[in-house]
Amino acid sequence: MSDWSSRAEAYRNAPEQREGADLDLIVSWAEGSRTALDVATGGGHVARRLRDAGLQVVSADPAPGMQPDVICRAEDLPFADGAFDLVVSRIAPHHFEDVAAAVAEMARVANDLLVIEDTLYVSEEVEQAERLRDPTHVRSYSEEEWRALLEAAGLEVEEIEAFEKRHPLEEWLDRSATPDDDRPRVIELLAGQIEGDEYVDTKLVIKARKAA
Repeated sequence: MSDWSSRAEAYRNAPEQREGADLDLIVSWAEGSRTALDVATGGGHVARRLRDAGLQVVSADPAPGMQPDVICRAEDLPFADGAFDLVVSRIAPHHFEDVAAAVAEMARVANDLLVIEDTLYVSEEVEQAERLRDPTHVRSYSEEEWRALLEAAGLEVEEIEAFEKRHPLEEWLDRSATPDDDRPRVIELLAGQIEGDEYVDTKLVIKARKAA
């Protein structure tokens, strides 16, 4: 996890990570919850906003440099069944080695709600670019795949919203320390997703509830 520890400051400071209508939506969906677990907290933005909203929050991440409350993988959450009213993972599941196991674990420790936000699958070209840009990228998923993963974990999908995210291209590549030699190929593969000097992607935000 040294890669992620070394990137921590960049993820804490990136505007498209630190703020956005997607983050505001997560906070609004958290209303009524008292306790929350932020899985793969990264820069800690979800945890910070939920604490500001008055929730008791535990943050978890496998990278010590992200300064989580608990160091652990999403696939191995060291918490009791139903320990948190709300479990959230924002823009992280595409890094999970076993996404089905991670979703099952998040569902297990959630007493009520699970909120997932992640990058929407576009094409194999984009997936190739993502892995070349950042070898910790495993895979992005379609809305249909997300519905299937959540339902398999005993959750009922209640709402899905999509948000466009714009990333200054060079800063986005710098944040993952993409080697200079690989950058032209990444940009070539992402041609359909680049507007001016920005990379544009779509994030799905999904609210799912524990089935009765």
